[in-house]
Amino acid sequence: MPKRILQGVVVSDKQDKTVVVSVERQVMHPVYKKFIKKSKKYAAHDENNQFKVGDTVRIQECAPVSKNKTWTVIVDNA
Repeated sequence: MPKRILQGVVVSDKQDKTVVVSVERQVMHPVYKKFIKKSKKYAAHDENNQFKVGDTVRIQECAPVSKNKTWTVIVDNA
């Protein structure tokens, strides 16, 4: 089964080797049929502490690194 990849913005880089990424998605309201923005925060592994607050990053599912970290930041060379 392929690993999920999400895109979001780094909202915290205070922890060592960890960044918190906020991923936003749009969901249609079941009654009013209007699109609503929903966001969720994910703790992602950042081995070299290279990402800072405000950076747009892609994260990918991985095996658990710690209690709350099951995502890792993908480094795109593009």
